Amino acid sequence: MRVAVVGASGNIGTALLRALRDEDAVRSVVSVARRVPSTVPPAPYDVAEWRAVDLAAAGPDEPVVAALADAFAGADAVVHLAWAMQPSHDRALLRATNVTGAARVIEAVARAGVPHLVVASSVGAYAPVHDDEPRTEDWATEEVRSSHYSVDKVAVERLLDEAEVLHPQLRVARVRPALVFQRAAGSGIERYFLGPLAPAAALGAGLPVLPWPRGVRVQAVHADDLAQALRAILLDQHVGAFNIAADDVLRAPQVAALLSGGRHVEVPVPLVRAAVHGAWLARAIHISPGWVDLAAGIALMSTERARTVLGWRPRHTAVEALAAVLGGMVDGVGTASPPMRPRARGGRSLVGGQRDVR
Repeated sequence: MRVAVVGASGNIGTALLRALRDEDAVRSVVSVARRVPSTVPPAPYDVAEWRAVDLAAAGPDEPVVAALADAFAGADAVVHLAWAMQPSHDRALLRATNVTGAARVIEAVARAGVPHLVVASSVGAYAPVHDDEPRTEDWATEEVRSSHYSVDKVAVERLLDEAEVLHPQLRVARVRPALVFQRAAGSGIERYFLGPLAPAAALGAGLPVLPWPRGVRVQAVHADDLAQALRAILLDQHVGAFNIAADDVLRAPQVAALLSGGRHVEVPVPLVRAAVHGAWLARAIHISPGWVDLAAGIALMSTERARTVLGWRPRHTAVEALAAVLGGMVDGVGTASPPMRPRARGGRSLVGGQRDVR
């Protein structure tokens, strides 16, 4: 089969290319990105032919849709992974990439006659909750209005609902992962979320104490585990929604064990939000206050459908995935991809003595 991957140069795309590289059923891969390698790239990026398309290009949709449809010609499936996290102060640009870009991808898939579309949604698309009951894929998708990420993810969910009606011949799968981590994404995630007030180098020395928003708990998944779920969806042309997360849940003690020798203090969410808001406005950190609001009500997901339908099982725990990316941040690890480029820095190899994984 021939697979087209939009956003193949990012965190999830890098892991997916690793998975497709070893898959005999995949005969060719075309990768679409705004910034493509200027020379023959190293593994895993060398598995693909690269096409440069800016999903957020100003002006009419037609030139972008035409370029995408040309890239998708002959593909058996398109995987849409492209997503903008920054610049978080430029709302219009984020929406142009995330929502307008997704609409252009869907239109190009239909025009090129591709039979299968797989789109990366998120746990952030789910309606907020106030309990720890694991939600299945039929839980409502409803945005947290202060979170640009959540608003745009829900907007893409609505685009997919519309596509299923307008193009009934198209098989649509939407994957809703938890936080996605891997060691190779360390530098990229640092650029997206940290800033001068929170340098990754400080993590290597260990924090004196970890301030944690009271009651917050999140799930995570290693990028390679998510890539295996995507691979299974592609090979058998599965449709519908799939929650993807490791078995364990990250709470204050688990994160503090990695960052501060287990020392943590729970802080009221409004105080955390106020501090993040001030630092974001001052551009001292890159994470916006909407992320605090999203985390405060994030749903815990059941992964039973992925296990039953896909035969999927995570190989890494959430703690291992988090340890991997933190180690990558401290060490300035990255890849040859522009969004994942490494930053040279010194520092200890890993936080908290946990096992490091790719």
